[in-house]
Amino acid sequence: MQIRLVAAADWPALWAIVETVFRAGETYAIATDIDEPSAYRYWVEQPAATYVAVDDDGTIVGSYFIKANQSGPGDHVANCGYMVAQAARGRGIAGALCEHSQREALALGFVAMQYNCVVATNIGAVRLWQRHGFGIVGTVPGAFRHPREGLVDAHVMYKRLAMPD
Repeated sequence: MQIRLVAAADWPALWAIVETVFRAGETYAIATDIDEPSAYRYWVEQPAATYVAVDDDGTIVGSYFIKANQSGPGDHVANCGYMVAQAARGRGIAGALCEHSQREALALGFVAMQYNCVVATNIGAVRLWQRHGFGIVGTVPGAFRHPREGLVDAHVMYKRLAMPD
């Protein structure tokens, strides 16, 4: 598997992944009826960088974006979003994307990484981020409206990557 910057030609295959995840409404606080141009802006245009994970046969199997979590005095903390294609889950792709994103965050000058809304029912993601050194620094009760579970908690997860200058 290779992780590389997204190219314009990648969008149709990436949209198939992004659309599936957004429409499910289980892990992102994004409208489930988001249109394709808005999703493209969110996933590709607005972040500082977007990467894709590509299988040996050239299939896009996952992606992540990286951006500043906040502007101004908070722009030293990165924020990322990750997705893995349904058919490619369980192969360690999300973990590889997480490791790659931490290296890229450091290269871009970020000193920490924060995930603002890790849905508590997404147990696999919570465990994965914890395995990669992220801690739950806060839990917002009922902050996410899950399509089947109703109101569920959302975690804020954080990891220091380097000491600030």
